[in-house]
Amino acid sequence: MADISKTQTTHSSGKTAQSAVSFSASSGSVGFHTGLQFERFFSRPDVSPYDEIQWERRTASIVDSKGNTIFEQKDVEVPADWSMTATNIVASKYLHGQIDTPQRETGVRQLITRVAETIRDWGMEGGYFRTPEDAAIFYDELAHMLLNQKVAFNSPVWFNVGCDRLEPNSDAQNWHWNPHTCAVEFSVTGYRSPQCSACFINSVKDSLDSILTLAKTEGMLFKWGSGTGTNLSTIRGSAENLSGGGVASGPLSFMRGFDAFAGVIKSGGKTRRAAKMVILNIDHPDIVDFIECKSKEEAKAWTLMRAGYDGSGPDSEAFTSIFFQNANNSVRVNDEFMRAVENDGEFTTHTVKDGAPLQTYRARDLMHKIAENTWHCGDPGMQYDTTINKWHTSKNTGRINASNPCSEYMFLDDSACNLASFNLMKFATPTGTFDIPAYRHAVDVLITAMDILVDNSGYPTEAIGGNSHDYRPLGLGYANLGALLMACGLPYDSDAGRDFAGCLTAIMCGQAYLQSSRVAEQCAPLAPATSLTQSTDRTGGACPGFYVNREPFLDVIRMHRAEVNKIGRSLTSSEPFSVPHLDELIEASRDCWDKALAHGEKHGYRNSQVTVLAPTGTIGFMMDCDTTGVEPDLALVKYKKLVGGGMIKIVNNTVPEALFKLGYDNECSNWATTTKL
Repeated sequence: MADISKTQTTHSSGKTAQSAVSFSASSGSVGFHTGLQFERFFSRPDVSPYDEIQWERRTASIVDSKGNTIFEQKDVEVPADWSMTATNIVASKYLHGQIDTPQRETGVRQLITRVAETIRDWGMEGGYFRTPEDAAIFYDELAHMLLNQKVAFNSPVWFNVGCDRLEPNSDAQNWHWNPHTCAVEFSVTGYRSPQCSACFINSVKDSLDSILTLAKTEGMLFKWGSGTGTNLSTIRGSAENLSGGGVASGPLSFMRGFDAFAGVIKSGGKTRRAAKMVILNIDHPDIVDFIECKSKEEAKAWTLMRAGYDGSGPDSEAFTSIFFQNANNSVRVNDEFMRAVENDGEFTTHTVKDGAPLQTYRARDLMHKIAENTWHCGDPGMQYDTTINKWHTSKNTGRINASNPCSEYMFLDDSACNLASFNLMKFATPTGTFDIPAYRHAVDVLITAMDILVDNSGYPTEAIGGNSHDYRPLGLGYANLGALLMACGLPYDSDAGRDFAGCLTAIMCGQAYLQSSRVAEQCAPLAPATSLTQSTDRTGGACPGFYVNREPFLDVIRMHRAEVNKIGRSLTSSEPFSVPHLDELIEASRDCWDKALAHGEKHGYRNSQVTVLAPTGTIGFMMDCDTTGVEPDLALVKYKKLVGGGMIKIVNNTVPEALFKLGYDNECSNWATTTKL
């Protein structure tokens, strides 16, 4: 094993510095696990990515509708081509330390240095890199992408990673992986093992102890900037009997308590709302009350507003007076229910304790209730249980019961997922094509960075810590799809638009699994953390959960590869739109999945999931995205109220490019943007 106590790396100053981190080429693994190699694509040798940026200092300021200052920080150092919206969001949400103290971070340079250097150092300690030079290249490539708004990690990474430099004496406690004892342990870690995942799924049992423990777990997750989801269908319905006599309270009664906690805890210690998902199965005894609960509460708020109470926002008098405002609600439906809806059949709910039939409904009546209440208040959503579990890589371990608050992450109970999202517009070339090699390289760098985060993170429970180590789900995604389609002159609702989006998604996911398999091949094997994985033979560096689920895992990879063959409908469509270089995009999609399957069959995968499509709210603003996630733009000019006060104006800056693509001249484009925006 090579041990280099000091290695040369390029820091934010652009000068070569000594990194006081030991470099382990094998991290105790057998000889062929030599670590990953990286090549430069975005960065240049001997030139710091920070020195390629033009910097300036600004005053970050957020005001309310009356002009009152809600937040202000002067002399914030930012890249000159970042907007004021990005500046204000980063300064108010992500810079660490008390305002007007020497401990306060001064801008984007410090922020990105803190995060990228910490991830690189963790990777060196974990034996991820073949040589110190590979670690230096990885750092420069990652820093370049972050500085140039090509990608951003989820908010908890910006909140917490590397903050032990700024607060070395923090007494925060959590569960975390100890590589020396090969176990999940609980201790004071401060920011040394910070919470890095935005998305959590928690389980709950039908006991008061478990229900109250869930409330505590959720509170700690909100504190450190994350969101969580739970399926409450394990809790007995309000008409079921208790063993000691009496009748159960039912899940809705406990939802009121969960909702209250979520409403008072600020996420990440900042003025950012807690994120929470509550799910109930369609066959639960209290399903009708669940479907109607939020719209009934909001009807009370409307009554209060008519009586003169303020209802201008989520923190107003009217809405803080009612329940169920701090969670998204979703009904979990299966194919049996959906077939009953199609055939105008009946559907029966069952008791939780013994599964006895309870009440029979006309399936279409339940479906109508879901639709009607969603029309009134946006909830409940729907989750399609049968399809979700069909695409589940880890079926042998357990089923998928729940999701995170925005439903992009669906996996085992008691699990966590750290996210990152690309800004797709940054991969569009001046000639109107999409830079496939740059995109694939960026995926390799980000998947590596995100896997490094897993075992260096802290978790709120032992079960989540163990499952995170054993299954290592990641959530790489993208934003600005709507803007990219606009820039290409493609309607969002078109065969060409769907083909373009399908290719970009297929390349991202396939390349991510390919890189995950390379990590399994070239990095150190992982000791198992849970009893199930400890009882299974392991032969390489894949996640321990892979060896429990090899066949269902590979079946899902094959399903993904087969879906690529469905891309290309626009080639025979009568619509007058075409995707630039679609043949190359489809070929790249097939190449990613062919290689991902072949490599995974041989080496397995380091991660049980690799991609999600998140809404990218705050980090979308950080990257100056004109549209968030996979969504089309809802308006060319938007005003967003910020939790805690203040408002920001968001203008879609892709409009001139889109008009030019559609054949309008510069005069028309300038008139439209200056007059209308």
